[in-house]
Amino acid sequence: MTKLTKAPPDTVDVADSYAVRLMQHLVVPTFVIDPKRRVVIWNRACERLTGVAASEVIGTTKHWQAFYETKRPCLADLVALDRPEQLPEFYPEYAARGHNGLGFSAENWCVMPKLGNQLYLAIDAGPIHDEAGNLIAVVETLRDLTDQKRAEMALKELATKDGLTGLSNRRSFDQMLMSEWARAQRTQKPLALLFVDVDHFKLFNDQHGHQTGDECLRAVAGVVSRHAQRPLDLASRYGGEEFALILPDLSWDDACAIAEEIRRAVMALGIVHGAPGAGNHVTLSVGVASHVPGETDSGPDRLLGAADQALYAAKRLGRNRVVCSERVLAEFAGLGRDDVAVTGQVPGPASRKSA
Repeated sequence: MTKLTKAPPDTVDVADSYAVRLMQHLVVPTFVIDPKRRVVIWNRACERLTGVAASEVIGTTKHWQAFYETKRPCLADLVALDRPEQLPEFYPEYAARGHNGLGFSAENWCVMPKLGNQLYLAIDAGPIHDEAGNLIAVVETLRDLTDQKRAEMALKELATKDGLTGLSNRRSFDQMLMSEWARAQRTQKPLALLFVDVDHFKLFNDQHGHQTGDECLRAVAGVVSRHAQRPLDLASRYGGEEFALILPDLSWDDACAIAEEIRRAVMALGIVHGAPGAGNHVTLSVGVASHVPGETDSGPDRLLGAADQALYAAKRLGRNRVVCSERVLAEFAGLGRDDVAVTGQVPGPASRKSA
């Protein structure tokens, strides 16, 4: 019969039981801790999963080192301590199944220090009590769901990313804009929006072909993406040759500065255009708007309309420029556009596409 690695005499005396011998040979990675959270069983499947030998952890409370680089409780520890309130802190995806023998379930990314890679594990931990109801051990079992999780993440990315540029797609943009609009309404902080359009892109495609056009869009997307630096910033492909950038907590002045950086960065790429009616190199027109949502604002339509009008103005004023919605009328008035100055209106998105 296979000799087992036993816990020290002062731990729970379970190592010679038939049930424990079966546990050692289970294909499911399993370990057991006593009420003092010392490891009494670390089966062979657990050794294979973690790269940690039973001899390294039996009799110690160092089982966390098999899964994490810094000390933190494993699920079995929370069961042993009866601390379901700490589940959200350590396990974003979990289920507390109750007390008195039911334990917890969770899923988590683990860094697996011995293996040098990350695994996504499904974890179950349940207590074992004696006839008097006293806790004598906690059993934790593990399942490797890494392949399934990566496939799920890949499918989610496909659903939210633009296939050509790798930026977020229109659906992601719409969702994020609604979310950030609601947050700005709560916090009463500004929400900025940039519409970025490649000038004379149809002429570029006609001159250089669609494959080169795709390369151009990817290059512009790279520039736009580099300016979405903060966690809540979002760069997206809005459609065709148009991009959008959501910038929470930014005034129109700061947003215009970023827009100008983007415009200059694309010019610095030196992408040759040269089509009749266009300049020598690819340029951008950018419309900028920023707004603090009020109680009467039911949605972000006002912000969208303002950014769209600013982009239209940038196109009408000669392209290769940044126009902020706060300055649209002043920009037109400065060039003697009396028709706009008198009416106080800028044509909307339907006419912008022809500009």
